[in-house]
This record gives sequence, C-alpha cells and structure tokens, in this order.
Amino acid sequence: MTIDNLKIEFEKKFNKAAEHIFFCPGRVNLIGEHIDYNGGMVMPCAITMGTTLLVAKNDENIFRFRAVDFPETTDVALQSAYSKAGDEWFNYPVGVIHECSKAGIDLTGLDFLFSGNLPIGSGLSSSASIEVLTAHALNEMFNAGMSRVELALLGKRVENDFMGLNSGIMDQFAVAMGKSSNAVLLNCDTLDYQYLPFEIGDYVLAIINTNKPRKLVESKYNERFNECRTALKALQQKLNITHLCEISMEDFNANKQLINNPVVENRALHVVAEDERVKKAKDALLSGDIKTFGELMYASHDSLQNLYEVSGAELDTIVEFAKTFEGCIGARMTGAGFGGCAIALVKREQFDDFKEQIIPFYEERIGYKPGVFSSVIAEGVRTIV
Repeated sequence: MTIDNLKIEFEKKFNKAAEHIFFCPGRVNLIGEHIDYNGGMVMPCAITMGTTLLVAKNDENIFRFRAVDFPETTDVALQSAYSKAGDEWFNYPVGVIHECSKAGIDLTGLDFLFSGNLPIGSGLSSSASIEVLTAHALNEMFNAGMSRVELALLGKRVENDFMGLNSGIMDQFAVAMGKSSNAVLLNCDTLDYQYLPFEIGDYVLAIINTNKPRKLVESKYNERFNECRTALKALQQKLNITHLCEISMEDFNANKQLINNPVVENRALHVVAEDERVKKAKDALLSGDIKTFGELMYASHDSLQNLYEVSGAELDTIVEFAKTFEGCIGARMTGAGFGGCAIALVKREQFDDFKEQIIPFYEERIGYKPGVFSSVIAEGVRTIV
C-alpha cells in the first residue's frame, strides 16, 4: 500500500490526518546463525521490505492500535506499566510503550496505524521491525534522546522480558543500524560493529520464503538457548569463559568431553564453528572472494541442519535445489529456522531461471509453492514525514 493510500486509511480509522510517518525494514542474516545469544559475531543486513507506521497524538490518554494487515485491534489507557495480553501483534508496540514508561519518558495518548509487507513468521524479523519502529517513533515524537543502539537494546528487552523469547540483539540491531549496500558485522557481546561493503558483482541476493510460518515463542528456540547454557556451564568447569563463542575450535575439541551429552555437544560445536565461519566470511568479503563466501553459506546450513537441528524439510529442500543450480554459489537458511526463509547468491542473469525452476521443485516435495524474490540491502529505521 502506498503512503498516500495509508494516509487515507489513517483518516478513515481515526477521523483525522496522520502527523508523523516512520519506516523500519526487516533483515536477513547473511551468516552467523544462533550465535547472537552466545556472544558471537553475526553478519546481518537490512532489506527493502519492512513496516510503515503512521501516528498522531490524541487528547484522551489512550493508545489505539490498528493495522492494515491484521484484524485485531486494541485500545489501551495510558498507565505506568503494561503486561502481555494474548499473542496478538499489538503486544510488540505495547511492550515498547512499557519500556519507555519504565525509562521515565513522558508519553501522551497516540493513534497508531501499522502496515507491513514482511511475511509474518518468515524469519525476516517482522517483530524486531515493529519494536524498533515504535521505539524510533516515540523517541522522535517525545524527544527522548535515545541513540539507535539504545533503540535496538530497548527492542531486545521487549522481546526477552515482555514477549518471553530468549533472543539476542542481532535482529533489532540490524534493523536499527542497517546501511545501504553494506552488511553489519556485529559482536553480540560487546556491540562493537563495522560496516562491510556487500559487493557481490554479477550476483543477486535471493530470498526464498518457505511459506511455512513459525512462532518463535512456541518453537524450540528457547530449548536451543537452554542447551547452549548447559554446554557453557559444563565447559566452565575448566575454562574461564562467559560465552561459548569465546573459545576456539581447538579449545572446544580439547574440552568437549566435559559436556558429556552428545546432543548438547553438537549444539555447542555448531556455535563455535559458526562463529569461525563469520570471521572467514568477513575476510572473503573484504578480499572480494564471493565464491568462498558462498561456500561458507552452504557449510553454515549443513551445520544448522545436522548439528543444531533447526532447519526442516522446507529449508533443506531449498538448499538442496540451490546446490544443483549452476548459477548459484551459496545458500542457507536465515533467521532462527523452523520454517521461515532461506537466502541464496544467484547469478543476476540467471535469477529468473532460478525462480522458475525452484518453484515446481519445491512444490513437488513440500506440497505448496515458495515465495521467491531478489533483495536489495537497505537503510535502517527512518523518519519519512
């Protein structure tokens, strides 16, 4: 829906004009999966798709939440604290208001209209997009003075404390700090970051949506989080570490017997190896070696499939096809897994063939079609009007 159409929609719902318009993208993670909550290095980027928010103040000390894409609505009175109610989408912006109230930001009533084109449950971080978008809007409208990093940290608190998902900082950081044509190399422990030009020459970044949605809070995401904590605790019997990603593969191999559980050992092995893959991927990008980058993507998916066990038939089918397609040099699931999306590096001149061939291949295996599109790396959260 265009901005002009959204303005009309806002006036229909609230009988007044929108005062402010904001946008926040979604993200893909190029490499470095399930290591953000283990203190590792990740390499996400913001994409062109995302969420738009139209807002106007009201004099009734009420927060009204409406969305173009969801039928559920709610009106919430201005108060000092809030709690999650059900599983509806509006819990995310309510959680942001809760965090802003805790921080002492003096809010007034607001009318919100959200609209997005990120497929829900696709692994493109629609929740982080809504969180950072709402935080940015309140920050701008009430002159709260938060930096973009602080907006990301606020969004993470909403995800962890309000929504109950033990996720790391990557998603919120990527959509807050994204930069056009650049990947963000982020140390999830220290929040040190740098921008890496994502120069892929004759290739495009393809996003393939399995169309199998998943809800992270209801998935095995928290189970993986707890398995990593179990592995960390076992290794801490001998090693002075705070996060799994602090150890090298050599140190892991020398001490893995401390874990004494083959499943938990596999989880930790993925984490340590994936962190090393991110560092190799950085070197590949900086040297212009896009083929090595693609090989690291395939290795990442294999590890997520076999050691971390978070992919599934849908994502594995996409990567299996990618390996047989001559114009593709790398593919992997992106995001937490359990459905969602995969990404692939495909020759630009062969993208249409890739799209045309993967759809029937996937449909024959899975029973329904995937969504396939090429993506551009974009800017992070921003003010439109």
